[in-house]
Amino acid sequence: MTARRLGGKPVADEIRARTAHLVQDLNRDGFTAKLAVVMATGNEATAWYVRSIERAAAQQGVDCQVLQMPEASQDQLAAAITALNNDESVHGIILQTPLPEGVDTAVLVQLIDPAKDIDGANPLSLGRLSVGQPAFAPATARSVIEILEHYRIPLSGQHVAVVGRSAVVGKPLAQLLLQRDATVSVCHSRTSKLADFTKAAAVTVMAVGRANLLTSQEVADSSVVIDVGTNVDEDGQLVGDVHAASVQPKVRALSPVPGGVGTVTTALLIWHTVQAAAKVCESIMWRGEPMATRR
Repeated sequence: MTARRLGGKPVADEIRARTAHLVQDLNRDGFTAKLAVVMATGNEATAWYVRSIERAAAQQGVDCQVLQMPEASQDQLAAAITALNNDESVHGIILQTPLPEGVDTAVLVQLIDPAKDIDGANPLSLGRLSVGQPAFAPATARSVIEILEHYRIPLSGQHVAVVGRSAVVGKPLAQLLLQRDATVSVCHSRTSKLADFTKAAAVTVMAVGRANLLTSQEVADSSVVIDVGTNVDEDGQLVGDVHAASVQPKVRALSPVPGGVGTVTTALLIWHTVQAAAKVCESIMWRGEPMATRR
């Protein structure tokens, strides 16, 4: 058996198509969606990622403002986020990590307006997600759902093992899966006999950041595996948490690294921004305010 490849590009293309339709609707009403990224590091990998967001936004007709604030203090970053919250032209805010040493990320993300929190960083967003209220989920967690739904992988009534309990992937993903009536096991570094969970799962999602952790010995025959991991091996190659060569002959489907979940994430960030802008646009139109010069 050869595992079906659950590539991210067709999923991202589908997201970009619906984004384009909504952007057209907004433009017709004289409205332009805008994303703001707060960046307080000179890290080149981070800079590359932010540039990819800028390119994706430009391709979709979305404004993108990058606030370069290298070595900014806690107070300076807090002031920047507050100003963006109050800026009616901004519809999405990303606080890009890593942040300078001594800056408390947990405090800063609480300042992001949930209506503009398009990457689900504010605990209020995560809390709303957990009780089924409208909220933007972290884009990486949402990307897993987008892939599973695009390839029509059944979730209702199925056992899904999520390996990793971060606030960025594992915890919000568990909530998204529960909303789709999956039975979810959240596993982590303290889980005893991890293979007992993954071998019993119809779907396994790996999101722990340990290269090649999952092998054929830990998966069920004909199961589906989603690899969220991004690790650099000893040869400098990007690899996932799944030992792909080992797992492929045994499972029914596998998402690749690279070319899987990460491919979808940026498209989702732009989609979330446009959705946030659409809500603002709808509110303005409902109040009867003029739209021609709104940004």
